[in-house]
Amino acid sequence: MTLKEKPYLQSASFSSDADIDHRTYPYSIPAVRDLAKLSFHPDVTFLVGENGTGKSTVLEGIALALGFSPEGGTKNFQLSTTTSTSELHRALRLRRGFRRPKDGYFLRAESFFNVATYMDEVGYLDGYGGKSLHQRSHGEAFMSLLTHKFQGKGLYLLDEPEAALSPARQLAALSAIHQLVQDDSQFIIATHSPILLAYPNAQIWQFDPDGISEVAYEDTDSFAVSRDFLNNYPRRIEQLLSDL
Repeated sequence: MTLKEKPYLQSASFSSDADIDHRTYPYSIPAVRDLAKLSFHPDVTFLVGENGTGKSTVLEGIALALGFSPEGGTKNFQLSTTTSTSELHRALRLRRGFRRPKDGYFLRAESFFNVATYMDEVGYLDGYGGKSLHQRSHGEAFMSLLTHKFQGKGLYLLDEPEAALSPARQLAALSAIHQLVQDDSQFIIATHSPILLAYPNAQIWQFDPDGISEVAYEDTDSFAVSRDFLNNYPRRIEQLLSDL
């Protein structure tokens, strides 16, 4: 019998011996309290929800529990210029697949500048197309990750990657993600992008004040709000501006 490569990461929950106080951050966040529900698709899993619902906090906790740096990057890259990370990773129990990924990366849009600066300082640019990330736009730098740095057969955690990308580049990123999925890669992505969320057969977890629930693509706020605005934008603009 041939064993499947994926999923590399099956689920996240709390360790049985974790010391958790639900009155304190981050355990006071409803979605964090509901973490036992969280399982991951072998290909692509999306975490969606309004700002403050905990999706980035959960993704960060998973990344740190896997051994990634708080700033992001590969597991070989350890840089921490911030003390704002939560203690969630210490309480997590990660259920992993039989196979281990051969590659991995944690992207934090908010700290990618620090990662790029460090890459310049140490002169390690081969994995980024041989060119300084600071000599490219933010979007070009992120696309270089997908097309040069990510080698396939990997586990990739991305926190709001659309922050760097135009709509056209989001479409290109979707194609690059699919190529990596075809090469036995697994993605866990926190996003607001209705374009990225359209990836076929992806698992989508909604984070909200009631906790975590699985939703269909067309039931996400990102899709519904975008469709409503594009289909009715003159009326929506009029409504928004008339209230000012």
